[in-house]
Amino acid sequence: MARIAGVNIPQNKLVKIGLTYIFGIGNKFSNDICKALSIPSDKRVNQLSDDEILKIREFIDKNFTVEGDLRREKSFSIKRLIDLACYRGSRHRKKLPARGQRTRCNARTRKGKAIAIAGKKLTPLKK
Repeated sequence: MARIAGVNIPQNKLVKIGLTYIFGIGNKFSNDICKALSIPSDKRVNQLSDDEILKIREFIDKNFTVEGDLRREKSFSIKRLIDLACYRGSRHRKKLPARGQRTRCNARTRKGKAIAIAGKKLTPLKK
């Protein structure tokens, strides 16, 4: 099993798809890594030699910020915004969208599950 940047890469996936399992590497960067190391696009992870896995690991360590370091960097930048008490920081603190999205009828992903209002009951219709 190939282990790169602390992540177990699935064996039966293509190399360019398997690399996207690493936090911080998407389709573009995985294609760039394969081109830079001249790994064929139709090669699977279980077909990689130990030397190729080592090259990929070293290339990622040298050129990319991934996994724990990237998560830490991301959380520190959000904490910095909150400490500055700027608009974006206040939106993060309130757990609301920070980039101008509307919140009246959307933003359920960011705000969490809807909470029912206590005591509000619909009046029955009179006939």
